[in-house]
Amino acid sequence: MANLTLSIEAELLQSAREVALRERTTVNAVVRDFLSRYVDARTRRLKALDALDDIAARNVSQSDGQPWSRESLHQR
Repeated sequence: MANLTLSIEAELLQSAREVALRERTTVNAVVRDFLSRYVDARTRRLKALDALDDIAARNVSQSDGQPWSRESLHQR
């Protein structure tokens, strides 16, 4: 496991220690959990955007090869 040095205000660190103590954990564990959730959320978001890009690339035009227009979308 790697070490990380952070610079944060003393009051914030003290408050974080107090909250972590009440939750029976450590500031280190809280930061580790936060970073894990941050990376997971970003990864899921990027995968979703890639999937949307794939869908958009497959549906760029009508069957006749013409781009979508407002009128063509509302034809019945």
